[in-house]
Amino acid sequence: MVPSGVKMQFIKETKSVCPECLRVIPAQIVEDQGKVLIKKTCPRHGYYEDIYWSSYERYQQAMKYYTEGTKLENPRTQKVEGCPYDCGICPNHKSSTMLAIIDLTNRCNLNCPICFANANNPDVPYIYEVSTEQVKDMIDNLASNKPIPPSALQFSGGEPTLRDDLPELIRYGLEKGINHIEVNTNGLRVSKDLAYFERLRDAGMSTLYLSFEGLTPEPYVKSRGIDLHELKFKVVENSRKIGFSSIMLVPTIARGVNEDQLGDIIRYAIKNQDVISGVNGQPISLAGRVSAEKRRNLRITIPEVTRLIEEQTDGQIKQTDFYPIPFVASIARAIGVIRGRVYPEFSVHPCCGVGTFVFAEGDKIVSINRYINVEKFVESLSNIVRYSSGGKVGIRAKWELLKSLRHVKLGILRKLISSLYKKGTYPSIAKIMHKMIMVGMMHFMDAYNFDLQRAQMCAIHYALPDGRIIPFCTYNTIHRPNFEAKFGTSKQKLPLVITAKK
Repeated sequence: MVPSGVKMQFIKETKSVCPECLRVIPAQIVEDQGKVLIKKTCPRHGYYEDIYWSSYERYQQAMKYYTEGTKLENPRTQKVEGCPYDCGICPNHKSSTMLAIIDLTNRCNLNCPICFANANNPDVPYIYEVSTEQVKDMIDNLASNKPIPPSALQFSGGEPTLRDDLPELIRYGLEKGINHIEVNTNGLRVSKDLAYFERLRDAGMSTLYLSFEGLTPEPYVKSRGIDLHELKFKVVENSRKIGFSSIMLVPTIARGVNEDQLGDIIRYAIKNQDVISGVNGQPISLAGRVSAEKRRNLRITIPEVTRLIEEQTDGQIKQTDFYPIPFVASIARAIGVIRGRVYPEFSVHPCCGVGTFVFAEGDKIVSINRYINVEKFVESLSNIVRYSSGGKVGIRAKWELLKSLRHVKLGILRKLISSLYKKGTYPSIAKIMHKMIMVGMMHFMDAYNFDLQRAQMCAIHYALPDGRIIPFCTYNTIHRPNFEAKFGTSKQKLPLVITAKK
């Protein structure tokens, strides 16, 4: 399956999909000249290769934190055709839902050249737009996940703020015990309609998940087809006006588009920390059929992004400050032991995402790693779980609990973490988060770099009207067109905005 004469170091066998016909095919993950590649051959459509991770060294470090999570006790589908066609979630899946997503519509008030949801595609003859009652049914379905219901929900699309019933849906999610509800938006409506922004705030929206490609016009013109940078600043200004204090800036990062603005975006977030809670980048996922040349020109992966952040922050945030998401799974498990309950686990594949936290000290950016020996801290938390049994925290586990705080140098952080141990509630987590700026990224897969082993560990899941719950990358790579067509309506039959019931 790999052309002869190519020297490489084999890493693992996996399965992927053909970008043309989406059939499952064997694949190899290999090291080649310091990079990690995925290589595969479709019997009908030939050979493909793509960058999996741009640094083999960082890949090795990340894979040390491979962690399998808690599976759903009540999967919604059976194993019939095999992964990834049985998504729903089937019994093969290895993680419960950490973040649930509900697409409210496939309509959008922009027509971006880059869009994994393929919104406003003129070739699609239907509108996918679920009713208010259907959304509530989907929330009920998510809340029934066992043993860990999702604690976070994102309303997305298309553009979810085209819906006037969005505040009602936010309130319903909170009533069903989902603590964190965010709205994924381009910001157009909340930049112009302050009253609507206030309605979202009053309904209990936790975070505005704002696409934010940079601080100058060029990245928006290239990725969105229009200059939106002043509009994004207006959203931040409006948030301050209404006293809303949690915007997450979400740049889609593509080579030649905005990879030179990462440091400036982080500095902007810190400067506006009163209303901005973090930066969560998304290295580009290439939807649809894309030529090898275009993939090479646009593709950027997590190790390259973290290296650029180190360069653009003058080393104040280092590449080594970033840890893969499952690094923190032991925190959820330790608090679960302490509090006698089960918490959502961040048990995704180590190559799916990384993160860190930073503080502002005058003009300096200071990583949390300067205040916490994060590896020793997490090791102590892992020991709390190891030395506990039968739901009881033994003497040795209690010692590890105390020892964990010795690895925290900053007094206010130690106090906040102690509160988290004692209460284990969403507000206690939020208090910690509001003292810092999160800097992270998730690299979602597409048909070219798709790894079935990663997909089986996904913890970000779409809820669908037929009761299925489908992992993010399999939905956007394989299932989205079929589901939207199945539940879609003719474009002529729906108004621009669905109005809330009176």
